[in-house]
Amino acid sequence: MKKIRNPFLGRPDYFCFGCSPHNECGLKMTFFESGEEVVSYWKPDEHFQGYTNVLHGGIQTTLMDEIASWFVYVKLKTAGVTSKMEIKLKKTVFLNKGEITLRAKLLEMKKNIAKISVRIFDADENVCTEGIFEYFTFPQKIAVKKFDYPSAGNAFFE
Repeated sequence: MKKIRNPFLGRPDYFCFGCSPHNECGLKMTFFESGEEVVSYWKPDEHFQGYTNVLHGGIQTTLMDEIASWFVYVKLKTAGVTSKMEIKLKKTVFLNKGEITLRAKLLEMKKNIAKISVRIFDADENVCTEGIFEYFTFPQKIAVKKFDYPSAGNAFFE
């Protein structure tokens, strides 16, 4: 498993809710490459709760959308935008059970539409949430010009 470097760090305008470590209200996600997957480990704080001790479903969806976006960056080597998402909340994600794991992998690529599977596992490795995310991906030249995709080599790894 390789840690994915965040090439957006150091930019004065970088405050992504999902992955910026400088957004005080944000999720501060980090990512790893593991074979064909992108993985994230994340510890929920109580201010992300819906019901008492339960991770809010909208936060779960945001976590999943963010890792799908990083999958597009790292594995498809471009940028994209979410065009469709389907979420199944299967089991409660409790805040007091510790770190959760998110895993993203490609299901299919048709032309420029990437279909990405994302799952959330609780600390006991139970699948709690599943999602299918469709991303409209851009040619790399457009990703660099319009979406700040890093153009220098493989900017996501040391």
